[in-house]
Amino acid sequence: MQAIDRYLSYLQSEENKSPLTITSYGRSLRFTNSLLNVDDPRAINKDTVRLLKQRLHAYRTRQDRELTVGTKNHHLTILRAFLRYLLQEEEIDVYPPDHIRRLKQDPRKVKVLSTAQLASLLSSPDTTTRIGKRDRAILELFFSTGLRLSELRSLNRDDLNFKTREIPVRGKRGKVRVVFLTDQAEMALREYLASRSDHLSTLFIRNLERAGNVLPPGETFRLSVVSIRNIVQKYAAQAGIVRGASPHTLRHAFATELLHNGADLRSVQEMLGHKDLSTTQIYTHVTNPQLKQVHRRYHPRQAA
Repeated sequence: MQAIDRYLSYLQSEENKSPLTITSYGRSLRFTNSLLNVDDPRAINKDTVRLLKQRLHAYRTRQDRELTVGTKNHHLTILRAFLRYLLQEEEIDVYPPDHIRRLKQDPRKVKVLSTAQLASLLSSPDTTTRIGKRDRAILELFFSTGLRLSELRSLNRDDLNFKTREIPVRGKRGKVRVVFLTDQAEMALREYLASRSDHLSTLFIRNLERAGNVLPPGETFRLSVVSIRNIVQKYAAQAGIVRGASPHTLRHAFATELLHNGADLRSVQEMLGHKDLSTTQIYTHVTNPQLKQVHRRYHPRQAA
C-alpha cells in the first residue's frame, strides 16, 4: 500500500521520528495490512476493523504464542495514527480513527527486584575481564539512569561528561533530557573505557580485541539491541532471577528505588523521559506500603 510509504516519509520529514520508531510503525502497518489484505485505506471500515481484531486474536507467533493484549493494542494504535494522518494531512475520507477502540487491558504490572536481587545482578559480571568490565558498565548505567535499551545502545563516548557526571540523551519524539551518573556507574564506565585499546566513537562495542584494528567511528561494532538484552538476561540468570528480567527491569528498578527513597513523581517522570505523568504512575504501587505505614503511624484515629 503506497499510502504507508507516504506516511513513513511524513514521520521522518515532518514529525522527526527516530529511525527506530519509523521502522516499528512500518512493520506494524505492513503486518496489519497482511491481516486485512486491502489495497486502499478507504476500504477500511467498521467490518474490516472487527475482522482485524478477530485475526489479531487468532494470530500465533513462531513460538505458537498468542499476541499479548498490549501488542494487539500497539497495532491498533498505529493504525489509528495512520488513518489520522490520511484524514488530516492528505484529506482522504477514511474511517474515523477514533472509532477504532483499543482492547480492554489489565493495569500494567511492573516487575520489581528485591534489594538482594539487584545487588546480586549488578555484581555478577567478572570484572577481571574486558567483557566483564563492559557488561558491568552496561548494568550500572541502566540502573544509574533509567535509560531505555535503544537510548543506551545509541550512546557514544563523547556523550559522557565525567566532570558534571551527566549524559544528554535523545529519547522518544526526539526530546532531549539529561540523565545522571552514580558513583558506581562512573567508576564502572571509567574502568571499562580504560580497558579498551581502540579509538572507536561507539560506547558499547562487541569484539573488543578486534576493535583496536578498526578506524573510527566503528558503527558496525556497536552492540545490537539483542546483544544488550542477552547480556542483561545472562547476568540475571546468574543472580538467580529466573523469569522476566530485561533492560526494562533495571529501568523499573531505577524508578522504584528513587520513589522508595522519597523522590517525587514528577522528577522521576522527567528522568525517565515520560511525556505523560500517567505513564510514570505505574510505579506508584511501590509507595503504597509506605503510605500505609504513614497512615497507621500518624492518623489520630489509629490505636496507640
